[in-house]
Amino acid sequence: MIELNHVSKTFQVGKKKIEALKDVSLTIRKGEIFGVIGFSGAGKSTLIRCINLLERPTSGHVIVDDKDILKLSKRDLLKLRRKIGMIFQGYNLLETASVYENIAIPLKLEGVAKDEIERRTEKYLDIVGLTDRRDAYPSQLSGGQKQRVAIARALAHEPEVLLSDEATSALDPNTTESILELLLKINAELGITIFLITHELNVIQRVCDRVAVMEKGQIVEQGSVVDIFARPKEAMTQQFIRNESRLSIPESIRRDLLKSGRLVNLTFLGESAKDPFLATVAKKFDVLPSIIAGGIDQLKDQSIGNLLVHLKGDRSETEAAIQYLKQQEILVEEADY
Repeated sequence: MIELNHVSKTFQVGKKKIEALKDVSLTIRKGEIFGVIGFSGAGKSTLIRCINLLERPTSGHVIVDDKDILKLSKRDLLKLRRKIGMIFQGYNLLETASVYENIAIPLKLEGVAKDEIERRTEKYLDIVGLTDRRDAYPSQLSGGQKQRVAIARALAHEPEVLLSDEATSALDPNTTESILELLLKINAELGITIFLITHELNVIQRVCDRVAVMEKGQIVEQGSVVDIFARPKEAMTQQFIRNESRLSIPESIRRDLLKSGRLVNLTFLGESAKDPFLATVAKKFDVLPSIIAGGIDQLKDQSIGNLLVHLKGDRSETEAAIQYLKQQEILVEEADY
């Protein structure tokens, strides 16, 4: 569907060159929700804007439906952009236009017939749940409602791809959840491919099929959401997940706990999250397990648990307990941070 092949982007700021993207390669499959996550300044916004050429790469290729869009004429690029909708953190609504007009006006400027404008506007207002607010103005809407208008406006062009540039970062947790539910609905019912960037771990967990992790303009790791969260390979990915999951503890506490046993990270998926494995460890071995931190998160298709656990006991018993946990298909890692 979309391929980024060795894409780089350099900005000239005065006499200084800034490498926003460095040799980035990604493939986004038709019908999936693909997320890119990273800390501020990682290059995420530049990356997403290269997909519809709001930013033109310095080098590399951007392939959409087997076409290198860097080679398209202005006219053909304009046609392509109509098939790539985009939503932003700031909504970008016309304050003097009603909800209905905010959706209809871009279609009118595009030359869509009047009856078709009405059909599409009503259809997508219904999909985003704002039929009863069609005559309201942006100043009368909540942040979540404004974002729903922006989503309806993007959908009204009936795109094949929807780009989301930090679309939930200005929203409270409950509103964020409702917008994520809407994106899942759009993906499932309309079959639209969604490419999103975010610095919010819960957004990736909740809706994405696959994810790429960015740092300093580069992709440092990518794969299925389950694999990346359960088995992060790169130090930056491990740091990001650990910081967001709050599984780190003060060094003084860590030292004290290690005096009487082992400190381990346990990661478990799906059905294993429901098993009382720590209670079983306490019965089978001369080990007293204590949960220091952690919890269970719901991914798009399954649950994943992360626990920081202290295993109190001598070396041989704690080692036997760890081997038992591994046999239960639980990922066990020494908490060496």
